[in-house]
Amino acid sequence: MLMRTDPFRELDRLAQQLTGASGTWSKPSAMPMDAWREGEEYVIALDLPGVAKDAIDVDVERNMLTVKAERRPVMTGEDVQVELSERPLGAFSRQLVLADTLDTERIRADYDAGVLTLRIPIAERAKPRKIAIGDMPHHRQIGT
Repeated sequence: MLMRTDPFRELDRLAQQLTGASGTWSKPSAMPMDAWREGEEYVIALDLPGVAKDAIDVDVERNMLTVKAERRPVMTGEDVQVELSERPLGAFSRQLVLADTLDTERIRADYDAGVLTLRIPIAERAKPRKIAIGDMPHHRQIGT
């Protein structure tokens, strides 16, 4: 149901984890995700720990689903001295090409405990259905 748009994105994500680099809007970090079919829906779960709900943006244009988020530092102020900073900050983004069999008009999004869950119904036209077999009308023979 999904197609990856960039086969090297996973390598970039691993490199960012190893170097501790933060994502920027011009080069955002990837966000880990799981995807599965559950009954008549396709479910996508994206990890966004520590991201405020209002810092998440979900868009769909045609069959391209884009999720963008920004994790801002919580340690701010003149008297703050950072001792350790390992949690990734900055911009995160993920783009997914959705199959034509999904109903992009009825996507639902929920955010709980740092996980963004998208539920995309399978389009009616993609569901299996029985085709009734009718009787062909008898053709009149010529000359009768």
